Amino acid sequence: MGEPVPVGVVALDPVLEAGATVALSASPDVTVVLPGEAPAVTVVVVDEVGERELDLVRGTRDTAARPEVVLVATDLAATAALHALAAGARGLLRRRETAGGRLARATLAAASGDSTVPPDLLDHLLARASTVPPPGGPSSSLSERERAVLTLVAQGCDTAEIARQLCYSARTVVSVIHDITNRFRLRNRAHAVAYALRTGLL
Repeated sequence: MGEPVPVGVVALDPVLEAGATVALSASPDVTVVLPGEAPAVTVVVVDEVGERELDLVRGTRDTAARPEVVLVATDLAATAALHALAAGARGLLRRRETAGGRLARATLAAASGDSTVPPDLLDHLLARASTVPPPGGPSSSLSERERAVLTLVAQGCDTAEIARQLCYSARTVVSVIHDITNRFRLRNRAHAVAYALRTGLL
């Protein structure tokens, strides 16, 4: 096993911050860093997801360490989830879903470049995508290969799982995702999924 992943915790409410810190401290695979230290992942804990909370996600992503962000909210609707992903969150959890090591697992997934979205939210996001008209023009579309890869990303598969299911090399999967994020000027995989769902590409 490698070194524990350095994780920061940020919250607008100190009680929520303390609770997340205790939950993460129970995992030997993460180490909660002090303010001012550079985390690989920052857990942002909020009650609701409004503009102030989205600014907190953006501000956290824009710090010098450029940590991945796992957003934990008391309530998380599909629209709020889309906005959070577009703001730069890599993982999403509701507070009631953080028990039993799930918060640590979502944090470790974010550190390795994978995304975590609650299954029911993913179902809502996919359902919403079917009602969004497709964008015009060939430059704004996805190839069949890109769509297949991004669909598996949306289902929570990591690079190795996608490569195995599509019979590609891991390098090809990474290259496809890189091409998508570069072409549409997206931040990460989670942002790519959110963008594709919002615009009807997926």
